[in-house]
Amino acid sequence: MVAPPPQIVVDSGPQAPAVALQDVLVLSGDVPMGSPIQNSIAWQSWPADGVNANFITRTAEPEALDKLKSSVARVAMYAGEPLRRSKLIGEGQSFMSSILPSGMRAVATAISADTSAGGFILPNDFVDVIMTRRADAASGAAGFNTETILKNIRVLAIDQTIQEDEEGKKTRVGQTATLELTPKQAEIITVAQQMADRLTLALRAVADTQEKNLGEADYLVSGNGRRGTVRLIKSGEVSEVGARK
Repeated sequence: MVAPPPQIVVDSGPQAPAVALQDVLVLSGDVPMGSPIQNSIAWQSWPADGVNANFITRTAEPEALDKLKSSVARVAMYAGEPLRRSKLIGEGQSFMSSILPSGMRAVATAISADTSAGGFILPNDFVDVIMTRRADAASGAAGFNTETILKNIRVLAIDQTIQEDEEGKKTRVGQTATLELTPKQAEIITVAQQMADRLTLALRAVADTQEKNLGEADYLVSGNGRRGTVRLIKSGEVSEVGARK
């Protein structure tokens, strides 16, 4: 009779202590800037030693889930991210004034819905503002003049509607844009709204958004006359002409 093999006993050593957990309020889904968080928050267990003082915990605020549902996202937030009050706009607070930097102005302007980057301009994009108006008939010119009056401007909000083309494709098209402007730029665009047949937004590349002091059409409010050149559009052909003083 063969003896059974000896049993091997493995000493696993002392067991690791259980990790202390704490319920933290987190995002259960992505929330775009300016959107209510509503049902996009939930309690989630979090290692206690990783809980930041800015986190919202069930221990400290057991009713936070219900109280914060009506809040609005001050910035874009993403699923799994712990919720922080600094990223929220409370009920009754103005969203636009909360995200506007000190010294800047929020100015709403009607834009050309059919030419503003095909409806792909979104909040936090940077754009150039192009003014188009008919050429001065008294000078004998015909067609339209176009000029970039503001450059590298941040879009705060854009009023979008759904438009369907002949092939049934749907596109979001903006009709009113709210722009972040300096007081001087706000004056420029106010004058341009009175002068222009249309204002168009041209979307800038992300790599261009760091450029500053790109110039603007301050002659519109300074009374010093037009500077530089303007583009004349006639019968579909574009040419640059010297600017009138």
